[in-house]
Amino acid sequence: MRSPLALLDPSGDTSAPGPVDRDRTACRDDFAHSLRTAPAYDAPYRHWVLQDVLPSPVAQALDALPFEAPSLDGVSGSREIHNNTRRYIDAAAIAEHAVCRSVAEAFQDPATVAVVEDVTGARVDGCCLRIEYAQDCDGFWLKPHTDLGVKKFTLLYYLGPDGQPDLGTDVYADADTWSHRAPFIPGGALVFVPSDRTWHGFERRPIPVVRKSLIINYVTEAWMAREQLAYPDTPVVGRKTP
Repeated sequence: MRSPLALLDPSGDTSAPGPVDRDRTACRDDFAHSLRTAPAYDAPYRHWVLQDVLPSPVAQALDALPFEAPSLDGVSGSREIHNNTRRYIDAAAIAEHAVCRSVAEAFQDPATVAVVEDVTGARVDGCCLRIEYAQDCDGFWLKPHTDLGVKKFTLLYYLGPDGQPDLGTDVYADADTWSHRAPFIPGGALVFVPSDRTWHGFERRPIPVVRKSLIINYVTEAWMAREQLAYPDTPVVGRKTP
C-alpha cells in the first residue's frame, strides 16, 4: 500500500514532502515570522498588527475557495444572527480542499502554538482550533464586543479585496468609545488575547465588494458547537496553565 505521503506527491517520490506538507510548513514559518516581527501596541489594549501572515499562493487559494457569500437578509450587528450560513475550515473543508488542510495543520502545529504563547502570552494548552471563513457583504456591521470567555486567542486575517484599506476591524477603548481602525490590507492581520478590555467591531459603512477574512481562534473545551472546529477531538498542546 502506498503511503499517504505518496498520494500527495504525483511523482511517487516518497522521499520528498507533498504539496500539502510544503504549504503547511510555509504557513507555519511565515506566520511565526510575521507574529515575531509585528509591532505591538498598548492602546487601548495590547494588540499586534501583522503583515504577510501566510504565503501568497496560500492566500490566493483561500480567496478562491468556492464558498458562496451568505445573504444578510437585511439583518446584522452580530455574527451569531447568521449562524446557519457561516462557513468554517472544519472537517469537511479540510477533507475537500488542500489549502484548508494546510492552514489547519499549520495552526494545529505545536510550533505555532509555542510562538503564539511566547509572543502574546496567551495560554492555549488544551484549546481547540476554530477557523471561520467570513464573507461580509454590504449592510454588514458588528457592534463592539470583547471575545471574552471561551476564546483564548484571536487572529483576524484579511484576505481581500485589495484597495479597500477602510474595511479593517474597528478597535474601541470601551463599548462606547471608538479608538482606531486596523488597516484592511490583504495578507495582514490583527491579533489580540481576549480580555474584558479587547473591544472590537465593525462600524456601519459601505462594503463595495465582498470582504473576505479568516477569524482564527483557540477556544476552550467548553466550546459547544464542536462541528465548527478544525479538529474537535484533538486539542492543541501548549504550556500547562498553573
